[in-house]
Amino acid sequence: MWAPGIVRRGLGAPGVVDHGTRRRRAAYRRVVWGGGEVLVTVGLLLLLLVVHQLWWTNRQAREGAERKVQALEKGWGSGEDAGEGQGEAQGAGAGVSGAGRVSGAPAGGGASSGRGSGASTGSGQAQGTPRSSQAYAVLSIPRLGLRVPVAEGVSKRDVLNKGYVGHYPHTQQAGQAGNFALAGHRNTHGEPFRYINRLRRGDEIDVETAAGRYVYVVDKTLAQTSANDGGVIREVPRSTVRPAYGYSAPGYYITLTTCTPEYTSRYRLVVWGTLTSMRPR
Repeated sequence: MWAPGIVRRGLGAPGVVDHGTRRRRAAYRRVVWGGGEVLVTVGLLLLLLVVHQLWWTNRQAREGAERKVQALEKGWGSGEDAGEGQGEAQGAGAGVSGAGRVSGAPAGGGASSGRGSGASTGSGQAQGTPRSSQAYAVLSIPRLGLRVPVAEGVSKRDVLNKGYVGHYPHTQQAGQAGNFALAGHRNTHGEPFRYINRLRRGDEIDVETAAGRYVYVVDKTLAQTSANDGGVIREVPRSTVRPAYGYSAPGYYITLTTCTPEYTSRYRLVVWGTLTSMRPR
């Protein structure tokens, strides 16, 4: 005799398997959902990091740099720190005529009397040498609308990450015979040198200190060189990687260096200028 109930129970057996499949699928969905939440969280954290690096550090550094420029100018106007630039003025005077034009620079300028910043005294010590990480000058580049403090040294934490431009130790100071060499961030932390690749021959670069104002004019550009190309900041700057770029005679130079391509630090971009005039304060 046909027993439909038994058959139905037999047919119903796969339902047990179906419940197990649904449980496995639910567990799988929970894992996928949890993984998705983790990925979204990580993505948000990365986005916040990018925003912090590309926006917040720029905002903080620029505001701090602007305040420092104002403080320096206020100090110079009130006569504070006037002695700080005496060594620079003495070092610059040798190649400057009474009219404020530089005599024979760059090719006809004499070599620097010594390495390092400040003018040498009889004891061999530098007079007017800024302290490490001390902001002591203002760099202005009209084409770029840039006006930023210059501090002694190229420390990331104490100089560059503040939005300042750093002066390479053991290179000359502004207005001195030799090479006044500077470094600045191209991206993040104020990125003062982001657009120096836009500078062209003849563009003006101004440097103001407690001693006076020094006007340089852009002369040469090296679009890319090794990060270890120390020749570009020598007293007579010339690339050791690409020797066709640079100078061969003593003079009064300024060097701007930054990273390239943007958002990397693999290579260096270099802009050189020569001193054309100075005006004592």
